[in-house]
Amino acid sequence: MTVLYDYFRSSAAYRLRIALNLLGEDYDSVPVNLLEGEHRGAANLARNKQGLVPTLELDGQVLTQSLAILEYLDETRGAGFLPDDALGRARVRALSYAIAMEIHPVCNLSVARFASENSGGAITMQGWMQAFIPKGLAAFEAMLDHPDTGNFCHGDNIGMADICLVPQVYNARRWGVDLSDMPRINTIMERLEGIDAIAAAHPDRVA
Repeated sequence: MTVLYDYFRSSAAYRLRIALNLLGEDYDSVPVNLLEGEHRGAANLARNKQGLVPTLELDGQVLTQSLAILEYLDETRGAGFLPDDALGRARVRALSYAIAMEIHPVCNLSVARFASENSGGAITMQGWMQAFIPKGLAAFEAMLDHPDTGNFCHGDNIGMADICLVPQVYNARRWGVDLSDMPRINTIMERLEGIDAIAAAHPDRVA
């Protein structure tokens, strides 16, 4: 039995819902409510030492960290989330990390909330998000100006970078970030959002 310990608005968990759906991998979803602090509870800490989501129980193992899990799925399921060639893999990882390691950490809910609560009212959650998400996505847009960009972030197959992009754009929209000057991102997102497996992973569909 495959079990995903999930929070519907977690970008990292959203990535895994997309990946599992694309693979047609059946799984049970167990919610871990971040707003109520369930991620810091004993049950979640027992399976995820960082006190985070997602955690995936798969193949008799307990897996954490969404990008590591995406690579595991690629290696064990032939998912095609990473290209066959080393240079292509390096580019897809760079695109993925630009979101997962640059935008996501600073815009994590706990980080944004800390900034808001400790600024004496000078910083709002929305103001924080609108300060950092546009810069990160603008850089991602520039990275897509590359001959290896195709119908998707790298070539014409859905890969790890696309799986990272979808939740980040969801968050951008949620916080009122203007994406109108990012045509490459918008074109790729239009294609991605038309795919049933990706649409089914949307937070509004799983909440």
